[in-house]
Amino acid sequence: MSYGQDSVFVNQMGYPTKGPKMFTAAASGLFELVEPDSGVVLFSGEMSFLKQDEASGLAVATGDFTRYERPGSCFIRMKESGASSPVFPIGERPYASVEKALLKSFYYQRCGMELTAEYAGPWAHGACHLADAHVHGNPEERFPQTGGWHDAGDYGKYTVAGMKAIADLLLAYERFPASFAEPAGIPNSDGIPDVLAEVKYELEFLLLMQRPDGAVYHKVTSAEFPPLDCMPEQDLSELIFSPVSDTAAASFAAGMALAARIYREPDPALAKRCGQAAKLAWRSLQGRPAEAGFRNPPGIVTGEYGDAHREDELYWAAAELFSLTGETEYLQAAQALAETGGFPLCELGWTDTGGYGTLSLLDAAPGLVPEAFRARLLAAWTAEADLYAERSAADGFGISLLREDYIWGSNMLVMNRAMLLIIAGELTGNKSYGEAALAHWDYLLGRNVLGCCYVTGFGAKRVLYPHHRPSEGDGVAEPVPGMVAGGPNLHLQDEAAAAHLAGAAPAACFVDHKLSYSTNEMTIYWNSPAVFVAAYAGGL
Repeated sequence: MSYGQDSVFVNQMGYPTKGPKMFTAAASGLFELVEPDSGVVLFSGEMSFLKQDEASGLAVATGDFTRYERPGSCFIRMKESGASSPVFPIGERPYASVEKALLKSFYYQRCGMELTAEYAGPWAHGACHLADAHVHGNPEERFPQTGGWHDAGDYGKYTVAGMKAIADLLLAYERFPASFAEPAGIPNSDGIPDVLAEVKYELEFLLLMQRPDGAVYHKVTSAEFPPLDCMPEQDLSELIFSPVSDTAAASFAAGMALAARIYREPDPALAKRCGQAAKLAWRSLQGRPAEAGFRNPPGIVTGEYGDAHREDELYWAAAELFSLTGETEYLQAAQALAETGGFPLCELGWTDTGGYGTLSLLDAAPGLVPEAFRARLLAAWTAEADLYAERSAADGFGISLLREDYIWGSNMLVMNRAMLLIIAGELTGNKSYGEAALAHWDYLLGRNVLGCCYVTGFGAKRVLYPHHRPSEGDGVAEPVPGMVAGGPNLHLQDEAAAAHLAGAAPAACFVDHKLSYSTNEMTIYWNSPAVFVAAYAGGL
């Protein structure tokens, strides 16, 4: 994928008839909206002033055709140079297919079951990882581990990563249930929406990660990663439960409490199990000092997901348990942690989880959270949203990333921030936050300096060679669809990136190469905020 090849950058999946329609071009002057078959000019406008965009290294301008609302296919053409964009649709539901694919990607990550051609198409494969795993350091202590989602392009399963993904999907369903009304194309005999059926598959696995004393294993993986072309059912490596961790137990308590609340009506039995597990995990953390933070034990070299601070996960857990039970001890714990924890109150990551706790408290029924405390949380959330909206307005491609934010998993930052902006719009009624969020959505789907749609299977210029073992080993030309690539990473943290991207601007530090795990891998928790944003965008 060559840098600078394109000069007109659009959302390649299109734009809603009634929503904002913005694009970026490396040119100023007049632009035209053109009907591709007839060549008829449908709309014309003038670009903003050309300005240098630091992150991309280009001088760019913004075009706006929001006022054009007629459905159909079209493309952008620059009047002076003749440079043009890919063809894209304007329609009532331009994102319906990518919405479903982003959610269905979790089905393709399922561990422990056969993916049949009926649902998986050419990406079908046999059941995998069916054996019990042993506890690290004790080969005789063995427990079931089958189920859940493979975390990324490898076959590990990690508690903290899984809980972020669960939270994003459940929050998306809670806020935008109509976006999940149509089937996503997964096996589901439970009589519940597909998104809840998919999350249930992960919850059932995560319940296996809890010990009888409430502590939670940090991960279950092989000792090292299998070869890149190894299909899941071919990976017969010994599976190992790595030791328990505080962050695993606290995020487990939070995610299970959230699930217990969401599943109360659609699946009461599951809700009860999740609620009991959440309380048990919470109790396991009380009255003892914090651990130093998880580190891989001897002989394990798979993903670590280390985190030296448990306070933000405890805050999230306390908030969710209060939301579930209404018991004041949890509210008091959350309030005390917010005052003294020293963690960000609005982050939505797997390591910094404070934003989920804050959102849970902001969503509480009126009068349950002390007004002064709630006002402080709302002020923190809107201040963060204001910062991102301000940065988005100044950025040449409409997003809130600064030069230094193009890191490993930068596309997760893009989607996390879009989530925060969407929620800020809900909380305040300020529509400008939602518009800024949609610019982040546009970026993911092609309005970026590489003109790349970062979701596999979609876009005029799509990702074809992700660092993803099933996509490499299955013999199918197209990769598994619906996966969000990690995105530009200025640190060039793998050999492929270092070889191909030396000297590239931060926003261009992405290479569509199977060995570029630091730019071109997928993870469940990069897909999950994209599902949330897609559910919002699809409902416009």
